[in-house]
Amino acid sequence: MTSAKVTETPEEGYERGLGSRQVQMIAIGGAIGVGLFMGAGANIAKAGPSIVLMYALAGVVIFFIMRALGELLLYRPVSGSFAEYAREFLGPFFGFVTGWTYWLMWVVTGMAELTAAAIYIHFWFPEIPQWVSALVFLVVLFGVNLISVKIFGEVEFWFSMIKVTAIIGMIVIGLGVLTLGFSDAGDTATVSNLWSHGGFFPNGIGSSLMTLQGVMFAYLAVELVGVTAGESENPEKTLPKAINTLPWRIIVFYVGALLVILSVVKWTEFSAGESPFVHAFGRIGIPLAAGIVNFVVLTAALSSCNSGMYSTGRMLRDLAANSEAPQAFSRLNARKTPAVGITVSVALMGIGVILNYVVPEKAFLYVTSVATAAGIWTWMMILISHIRYRAGVVADRLPGSPFPAPGGSLFSWVALLFLIAVTGMIAYDKDARICLYVAAGWAVALAAGWAIMKSRNPQIAERREPELEKVG
Repeated sequence: MTSAKVTETPEEGYERGLGSRQVQMIAIGGAIGVGLFMGAGANIAKAGPSIVLMYALAGVVIFFIMRALGELLLYRPVSGSFAEYAREFLGPFFGFVTGWTYWLMWVVTGMAELTAAAIYIHFWFPEIPQWVSALVFLVVLFGVNLISVKIFGEVEFWFSMIKVTAIIGMIVIGLGVLTLGFSDAGDTATVSNLWSHGGFFPNGIGSSLMTLQGVMFAYLAVELVGVTAGESENPEKTLPKAINTLPWRIIVFYVGALLVILSVVKWTEFSAGESPFVHAFGRIGIPLAAGIVNFVVLTAALSSCNSGMYSTGRMLRDLAANSEAPQAFSRLNARKTPAVGITVSVALMGIGVILNYVVPEKAFLYVTSVATAAGIWTWMMILISHIRYRAGVVADRLPGSPFPAPGGSLFSWVALLFLIAVTGMIAYDKDARICLYVAAGWAVALAAGWAIMKSRNPQIAERREPELEKVG
């Protein structure tokens, strides 16, 4: 079928204030977060060196998901994209569930990032209570997000720049230790550390596969580039470029970085609750290196929390625009930001501050497991929407996208089956299983909310077709 140009859904009131360099860095920064810097420690302890393979495997699936999303974004670039596509291809109820679930994902991810940031502050100031640091960071980032999308984009650009520069620097230093043998770790640093201490799968393949649930959390936020579609200056050019650079980002930042630190320091030295990067550079013994790395991972956590505040406000506004949330969330302030939605979301992120006060040792585990479950739902909706869209293109009912996913819908099916398998692993793991209990309660709340909204406004249950400008 002849490709058609699609008229964008109007993004009333939004300012297209995100330039190409900011979108690129938001995309890069989304692939480098606390799941790598903090969560990798627990995953290494469970899987040993094979964790590198798990991050690579998950990275391939994430690329399939992002190419599916990219095809949908260029078919119809809209802010709040995941909910909008679920609404179009699966029906209004699924749009409602996806929008609210993605909002929940970022609220609890914000809690996780605040928790991680507070833990990192303990590196320098162990006497400061964890909840105090979390509260301070929450208030500061809230102020940043209320000012304007340009300020958000600029802050996120520099946060991401710090992370990228630091990881490249870590890799270079680690390679120097391996090849030149300098530093305190030089005598024991060797590539053979990848298989010399119990083998590449020291705890068995099963234990390695069970880490996939934690590994998937590390990739949450790569889809954030889709939320920026409504505020990007030139989405037709910036979005494909951002998505197509994902493979090398995964190879460098995840596979490359982990291969280097696991060669420099044997895997048995890493443990949960500690950043493997901070530990590795502490072992290298370079003056101030551990403190610098700790600053970088602190920046990563704040970057992700900053992105979370951005996306929650936009998702709530999209829901309100479709009569699936209170209309108060649809309002923009004088600076063209959805201040009401951001404010409510930040208030709920404050629950993370309470968790850091009540159960500081368990706070990170609880919120990351819930965030992973919500993220998996979002990714599933992207994949199913893409499969339905491709069926419409093949049947000549919908225009083709200028950025088609390789293999059509085949790799979307592969990724979907992978996510179902990861969900099964979550159910099997007694520590992570709590998120499924939360998911069940969330499903009941959403069903009740949908019933109430439909009774008040019956037309929201009617499928609405997007306006398409047919060409050729």
